[in-house]
Amino acid sequence: MGKNIGTRRNRFTGRAAAAGLLLAAVALAPACAGTSALAASAAGFGSHTGRFQDSNWGGYVATGSFSTISGSWTEPHVTCNSSNDLFAPWVGLDGYGSQTVEQTGVQTDCSSGSPVLSAWYEMYPAAPVYWNDPVSEGDSITASAVSNGGGSYTLTLTDNTQGWTEHVDQNLGADNASAEAVIESPTQSYPSFSELDFSGVTVDGQSFDATNPQAFTSGGYAPGPLSGGSFSMTPGGAARTPHAPAERPGVIRY
Repeated sequence: MGKNIGTRRNRFTGRAAAAGLLLAAVALAPACAGTSALAASAAGFGSHTGRFQDSNWGGYVATGSFSTISGSWTEPHVTCNSSNDLFAPWVGLDGYGSQTVEQTGVQTDCSSGSPVLSAWYEMYPAAPVYWNDPVSEGDSITASAVSNGGGSYTLTLTDNTQGWTEHVDQNLGADNASAEAVIESPTQSYPSFSELDFSGVTVDGQSFDATNPQAFTSGGYAPGPLSGGSFSMTPGGAARTPHAPAERPGVIRY
């Protein structure tokens, strides 16, 4: 969802149509894989920044020259504390020390009063694009971002539980300067969950551990030890205190 902080627009299915009153209208755009998707006409998930007491990314980030990252996670059961709660786990390339991010994941949005999950990809700074496939709490998700060379990228997202896969080919002048498996909240407001497990994270065909990634805490959620490409995000980090009250952006970018 973009650089390590930003704003991103959410897409709602009929399950949460009322939530659309809280946001500006989104434009319907065709996905490159042949599936219709919604492109957000606002800010979104973005590159890493250091504007708050803790990071806007929580998880592990490796720096270096990388061409692929893949990994899995399980969507947690969340409790919405406010209509401003919004977050996503994702994997991607770039965004730490660079101004582009090639990323894909699943967003959980509480603006309707209940969690609404949406699959998406983003070639930041372009707007995020949302797929219409169903995603539920407890689903096993696998995601990957691949640099094919010459500015060509392939992003793939699979819901192993629901049995669907989406992939898209895009072009972007990016640096391939970092690789990350993280959670992020563009609104600086996370819902509550007890644990989110990442597993099988690999970079350029080797375990994420081999890249000596740096750990980041975000919004009170901290990564546990990284072992064999697996780690858990759990409550326990110092909660972030923003410099000013967070407001829900009209457009969400990660």
